[in-house]
Amino acid sequence: MSKKAAVIKGDGIGPEVVDSMLRVLRECNSQSEIILCNAGSEQWDKNGRKDKSYIPDSTMKILEESDACFKGPTTTIPLPDAPRSVAVTLRQKFELYSNIRPTKTYDRLTPNKKLDCVCFREATEGLYTGIEVKITEDSAIAIRKITRHGCKRFMNSAVSWAQKYKIKKIVAITKRNILKQTDGIFWEEVQNAIKGTDITVSEIYIDNMAQQMVVAPEQFNNSVLVSTNLFMDIISELASGLVGSIGLIYSANMGDNFAMFEAAHGSAPQFAGLNKVNPTATILSGAWMVEYLGETEIRNAIFNATERVINEGKAVTWDIGGNASTTQMTDAIIKYAKENLQK
Repeated sequence: MSKKAAVIKGDGIGPEVVDSMLRVLRECNSQSEIILCNAGSEQWDKNGRKDKSYIPDSTMKILEESDACFKGPTTTIPLPDAPRSVAVTLRQKFELYSNIRPTKTYDRLTPNKKLDCVCFREATEGLYTGIEVKITEDSAIAIRKITRHGCKRFMNSAVSWAQKYKIKKIVAITKRNILKQTDGIFWEEVQNAIKGTDITVSEIYIDNMAQQMVVAPEQFNNSVLVSTNLFMDIISELASGLVGSIGLIYSANMGDNFAMFEAAHGSAPQFAGLNKVNPTATILSGAWMVEYLGETEIRNAIFNATERVINEGKAVTWDIGGNASTTQMTDAIIKYAKENLQK
């Protein structure tokens, strides 16, 4: 019986890049069942902004009945009374505590810079719990909630990843000299998680980490980088800049019983409908989703095809030095992926 995935096309460029991803999966003969559903600020606007969430009840029901989901880019309106983002809502609803972004450079794009690491971000706690209190008209506080349970399950998943891919190094990013209690708990669970393994761990403060990523990124090759929600949000974005384009970065949000896959970039409404954005992040996220659903061969074919297209540079979008359209780059990936599956 095929596994079921709910797919949200999202806002802005979302429908275009998600259509590219679905076309690649279809051409590779994926047997995963895809169910399309709506979420995001555009449908919220269209429905008169009445709902308390960007995710309609009908969509949430589909998500609850699926094995995984794909979230196309969605817009989060930065107003106090607007709903919480779709990603944060789903991470907390399904306890998707590990946000995972493999980050790898491509030979053609950064010939003199090699980075190959994975960014593990705790995705349900920290400042993203959204607990804020207004004290006066001119002051407010935000609460950074860190729990031992949250850190433990997150670190266990990071160590499992390291062991699965034979990675021997974990780098923990903290600000423990200032945030002694919250980062203190996190650091204790980092150390507990590697007990009995052959993995080594080092700690680096967030400000120094940002500098080190720029001046000497190679030191983090073959490492799993781990941190709390906000710190890794920033560092994973920095890492994506070193790779050459946020349009290349794919990601997953994983819990014990469910996973959400998404491109790392936003909805970029200024590019909507222009058929010019890079579909790579969405296509690779979709390929990772079908691997999660049991179709490893299709995932490998798509990943290898995408790397070949990017390194050839003939059918790539403007952000990585080409002039191909979204559709043309997608076509090139499909061609090579189908060849890979026929070998």
